[in-house]
Amino acid sequence: MKKLEDIEKSEPSGNAEMEWVSDAIAEMLRKLDLKYIAMNPGASYRGLHDSLVNYLGNRNPQMLLCLHEDHVVAIAHGYARVTDKPMGAIVHSNVGLMHGLLQIFNAWCGRVPIFLMGATGPVDAAERRPWVDWVHTAQDQGALLRHYTKWDDQPASVEATFEAMLRANQICRTAPQGPTYVCLDAGIQELPLDADTVLPDPARYQPGPLPEPGADTLADLTNMLMAAERPLFLMGRVSRNQEDWDRRIRLAEALGARVLTDLRVGAAFPTNHPLHGPPPLSHFPAESKAMIRRADVIVAFDCIDLGGAINLIEIEGPVTGKIVNCSVDSYSHNGWSKDHQVLPAVDLRVLVEPDAMIRPLLPLIEDAMAGCDKKWVDEVPIDRAAKPTAEGDLDRAITAPDVSRFIEQAREGRKFTLVRVGLGWASDLYDFYEPLDYLGYDGGGGLGSGPGMAIGAGLALRGTGRIPITLIGDGDFMQGAT
Repeated sequence: MKKLEDIEKSEPSGNAEMEWVSDAIAEMLRKLDLKYIAMNPGASYRGLHDSLVNYLGNRNPQMLLCLHEDHVVAIAHGYARVTDKPMGAIVHSNVGLMHGLLQIFNAWCGRVPIFLMGATGPVDAAERRPWVDWVHTAQDQGALLRHYTKWDDQPASVEATFEAMLRANQICRTAPQGPTYVCLDAGIQELPLDADTVLPDPARYQPGPLPEPGADTLADLTNMLMAAERPLFLMGRVSRNQEDWDRRIRLAEALGARVLTDLRVGAAFPTNHPLHGPPPLSHFPAESKAMIRRADVIVAFDCIDLGGAINLIEIEGPVTGKIVNCSVDSYSHNGWSKDHQVLPAVDLRVLVEPDAMIRPLLPLIEDAMAGCDKKWVDEVPIDRAAKPTAEGDLDRAITAPDVSRFIEQAREGRKFTLVRVGLGWASDLYDFYEPLDYLGYDGGGGLGSGPGMAIGAGLALRGTGRIPITLIGDGDFMQGAT
């Protein structure tokens, strides 16, 4: 079987010098350390396409040929779900961009980074070919996606293109992460490159380390948690990093805090852990709601719709515990999209990423709790019934719980990554043990993302020994596959 590295392998032209502006753009992509770039080829970026093949030799980044821009963006989305890093994606002019808009919205709502590039026909009208260059040229192409990307630009020179690429890379990787878009001019790509052009060093334009909470905030949160008799963690969007995963477990164990997770986002805490509450769903079941009402300190780690969840829970009784909201998601909120959900009322707002807060908080808590065995006061134990087997009438119709059960039995001795699960997934029959066991939904609820995300996640998991599995609903599959 051929290795991916040997597929469509081409050789560079042999000319060590960059001759065209598109050569310099391709070299800049390599310097940004983008391993792959998905695309559906089009004439608006034919210059860059040529340089990726003949100047770079289709290496670093390697092109992934797609038949629709839905898949171009969805593949990059799936890749980012595994790595927390952007993959490259290119869409052709206005028409290709419009095909990919739904998946850009999904990535925006999912808060995943994508380095998206596109192009428009020659901005100089005198350079446009009749008809096709005119219909594929837009005055402000970025307006199509400006409401659900972090940043966009249409640079008008090679130097401006370098800066736009560096800024797009920096912004999409900065929390809260999200897609950025750089639109190239078809005409500029095909200009001869000045001999004295110098490419900037991307090392000087990196996102930088994640900010950490101040000493006063850490002290306030430590005091709240130390005084709590029933601390509760609501885990939301967190990293796929194993060390971050381990720190979350240690923090919960040090405090005896109960933990609830959400099926709409990736695995955040081992669901078989004694401190984990009921199995994760895309909503809080009655048992979880009761736990939230009984908690005296609730820490939300970048949860989806914290305010809406509290409002629903309070229909059946008040939530009296102090609420801490740890999230930088508000930096992405705008007036057009309402994906920010209900504004939550909280007692302490911590404007940092969850894992960036846990890192300095954990040693403070562990030092304060040394020698203590803290548990919930008046705890109601979680019913953890043994998982049923697949024995019984095998001639009956297969149900959704059967699928969960069969996959659980099949993974014995293996590591599976569930890229997506379908409606009816039985969380009580399948536990998550590691951060890559489950990647979450598509963010925006837009159909057609499943097939592309499956490919992107599988690409990112190459060499890990993990087996990616995607359960796709019929509508999601049909929209994507056709």
